[in-house]
Amino acid sequence: MKKLYYSIGEVSKITDVEAHVLRYWETIFKELSPRKNKAGNRTYREEDLTLILKLKELIQEKKYSTAGAQKYLNNESSPTESVTPENDLPHEIQKDLKEIRIFLGKLSDKL
Repeated sequence: MKKLYYSIGEVSKITDVEAHVLRYWETIFKELSPRKNKAGNRTYREEDLTLILKLKELIQEKKYSTAGAQKYLNNESSPTESVTPENDLPHEIQKDLKEIRIFLGKLSDKL
């Protein structure tokens, strides 16, 4: 299920963050800079998904400003060790569960 690279559409589905928001966050957070392939399409890595989930938690759930989220990221020692207060699951596990749900949904549609 894990891939080396994800498209912006896949990342949007996995993280529940709109593609235009992802592009906007790229302009603000230097830590989020997906590579572009020869066609100019963004290619996100696992680390990018983890960062996006952290940004989503800070900005959309905890209501940090983008400046506040940037300051938080600069002061945090390891963004992957943080857990969400809602269900106490690490971001990596949340991402994996979301990917499984998407896969099962597609499988269900084919049946």
